[in-house]
Amino acid sequence: MKLQELNKFKLPKNFRGRSGFIVQTWWIIQSIFFKNSPQFMYSWRKFLLTLFGAKIGRNVLIRPSVHIQFPWKLEIGDDSWIGDEVVLYNLGNIIIGSNVVISQRSYICTGTHDYAKSDFPIIAYTNIIENEVWIATDVYVAPGVKIGKGAVVGARSSVFKNVRENTINFGSPVKEVSSRYIK
Repeated sequence: MKLQELNKFKLPKNFRGRSGFIVQTWWIIQSIFFKNSPQFMYSWRKFLLTLFGAKIGRNVLIRPSVHIQFPWKLEIGDDSWIGDEVVLYNLGNIIIGSNVVISQRSYICTGTHDYAKSDFPIIAYTNIIENEVWIATDVYVAPGVKIGKGAVVGARSSVFKNVRENTINFGSPVKEVSSRYIK
């Protein structure tokens, strides 16, 4: 028996959450009108995302180079920033709180495959990033992870399990190094 037989892979019904036409339309809109918009046009990008079902709070800054797989599976609270070249690979839901910073080139991933089955089925989880979190540059967040309120995840870290609130975390895999407090 083969370990992987990709010819047997089947995308689960309604996995994307919208019709193929809507999905393709979003990808075209994103590549032409979202990514090519001037940096200062945050309201325009918010409009496009909400047009496709995203829930976006007040004063949210999303850079034009951000990639969002499915806007209808995205929720962002107030006053949050999503930096350059961030990937929100939301096969499942991504819920981002208020006053959150996701710095450049970070990758929030909600999907994976079951490698123990030869047909390699795709699986989606929900990722939750609570209020007042800072995810620094080039961080990978694995499917199903919750990052607790006020946590900091240092640059180039890889997060494979939940992060406790009000903590500072670094490394790959990420390790809690101290508590976070305001001076």
